Amino acid sequence: MSEPTGDRVATSAVPATGGRILYCNCTYAKVVPPEVKQGVLRRLCESGAAFDAVADLCDLSARKDPALKTLVGSGPVRIAACYPRAVRWLFHAAGAPLPEAGVEVLNMRTQTADAVLAKLLPDSAAHSSLVPQEGTA
Repeated sequence: MSEPTGDRVATSAVPATGGRILYCNCTYAKVVPPEVKQGVLRRLCESGAAFDAVADLCDLSARKDPALKTLVGSGPVRIAACYPRAVRWLFHAAGAPLPEAGVEVLNMRTQTADAVLAKLLPDSAAHSSLVPQEGTA
């Protein structure tokens, strides 16, 4: 199971399909709704998919953490964080610009957990049980 661990990058053990997944907990800015962050992280952990989790991309960028270069240098990546332009700028500022192709940034500030999970885990039903369906609960 991956969870943000301070300023380090935590990685789960089971390989993901369709590229790498990066989850940002946005720990310091506190701008992402807690229910969205928690829902996405919980379902990622339950899915068995491999993903990298960081406490805060803003912090990693400010420190020019070399982990960012490693994360983007490994092929396609789907990033659950905040605004796509902000995420691209953070990587650029850290000296690890994201390529134009092969990167999808999902905005947990404006999207629901279900919408984010549908893109992170497109072949999984993991996102379908976040919101109770009619006649359940």
